[in-house]
Amino acid sequence: MIISLKSHFLFALSCYNDHSSGAYNMGQTIKNIKTGKEITKPDPINEEVPFDGGVMITETDPAGIITYANRKFRELTGYSKEELIGAPHNINRHPDMPKAAFKGMWETIKQGNYWEGFVKNMTSEGKYYLVVVWIKPKFDEDGNIVGYIAGRKIPDPDLMQRALDQYKVMKHDE
Repeated sequence: MIISLKSHFLFALSCYNDHSSGAYNMGQTIKNIKTGKEITKPDPINEEVPFDGGVMITETDPAGIITYANRKFRELTGYSKEELIGAPHNINRHPDMPKAAFKGMWETIKQGNYWEGFVKNMTSEGKYYLVVVWIKPKFDEDGNIVGYIAGRKIPDPDLMQRALDQYKVMKHDE
């Protein structure tokens, strides 16, 4: 079940548990398909990097490969433009996030719909940041999805904590 924000209330988008994978693999590598370089994800550090708002935007192709990352996103995550463009967007996924949390998101956006939810992400140094992410599909002139655009907002602290508590339960069940 993913915790999502809609009209300032939490609700469950799906009740899915992916039991195919468990713990985070320390030192996991991500391959950039544009450069061919591998990026080793850091071990998580329990230190928050506050997101102060502003415009933090990314765009991806339909498979979730980053095609654009603005300066604010690069500065907060600590990844360079060269590292991000061509990398899968899960490059900044924190291991505390359950895989099931993203199933409902993908189902929603692949159907051409807007999605919004609470996410704990990880910087290139292993620190975390908390955001409300919104994602909407980009369409060509024939109505086909050609990619996605995502932005981030500052989360309400109480609602974010409720989401994090639920994610702990979901992660335990993986």
